[in-house]
Amino acid sequence: MRCLVTGVAGFVGSHLAERLIADGHDVLGVDCFLDYYPRALKEANIAALRRSPRFQFIEADLNANPLDELLYDMEWVFHQAAQAGVRASWGTSFDIYTASNISATQRLLEAALTAPKLARIVYASSSSVYGNADVLPVTEQTLTRPVSPYGVSKLAGEHLCALYWQSYRVPTVALRYFTVYGPRQRPDMAFHRFGKAILTGEPITVYGDAAQTRDFTYISDVVEANIRAAQTPDVEGMVFNIAGGSRVVLREVIETLATLAGREAQIDYQETARGDVRDTSADIALAQRLLGYAPQVALRDGLEQELRYLEALYLAPVPTPAT
Repeated sequence: MRCLVTGVAGFVGSHLAERLIADGHDVLGVDCFLDYYPRALKEANIAALRRSPRFQFIEADLNANPLDELLYDMEWVFHQAAQAGVRASWGTSFDIYTASNISATQRLLEAALTAPKLARIVYASSSSVYGNADVLPVTEQTLTRPVSPYGVSKLAGEHLCALYWQSYRVPTVALRYFTVYGPRQRPDMAFHRFGKAILTGEPITVYGDAAQTRDFTYISDVVEANIRAAQTPDVEGMVFNIAGGSRVVLREVIETLATLAGREAQIDYQETARGDVRDTSADIALAQRLLGYAPQVALRDGLEQELRYLEALYLAPVPTPAT
């Protein structure tokens, strides 16, 4: 298949592009290198991809560049590009979220109307659309009540996908990711921050009491969900929860990271941030039944993989003694 991956230099996008190429597909990757975190990390994410003859990269802004030609011969489109971050989405920064998460999605869907080979658009949504749900675990039918502007922007993207399916039969599927982690995770995300702090002997900043819970999902499971969402027939217009299948207390995650690193964790407790959800937990029965999705990576194993990545990123290698 000929595949387009937007946000290809990001955490999920780079892993997804690698999997597609490993499966024998051709990938066109697009990224505009938003400055939410250092470009050097994103360039490192796609360094291996650039060496593949099946990979082509274009640096482009989905809001500024023409998209009709970009999508013209595409069969699968994985729309991972977005402005991330719950806490940063308040105030004047929301302009970036409306442009990157809403307007760019609408422009992509418009371009899809003239893409003759298009079989599926997979849209990366977020568990943030649920907000603080009254009942856990949440199903896809749970009332969506985002508590952050970021969550609002991702829900708007979902609604746009549904509209273009209903009105024009653009074959969209939306995946609601629940706290994705693993190697290449963004520097602002919790596990990356926690692991870095433990490795470098710095205090871990925790917003709240560390008793909040999350449904954590390893990166390879999210990638698998994307592939299944692209190739499964008769799921157009649908939304699926994609999660790791277990709800874990944040404090336990910190303890596990410290144990794996063989170091102590120092925690600096701060006031709960606006827009942070207290608990998340997903019912993934729909994805299991229709997509055949089943998370494969246990939390401890996934944390160990992320910690190894962070060690390579932040700890200088020990010099080999001269002989």
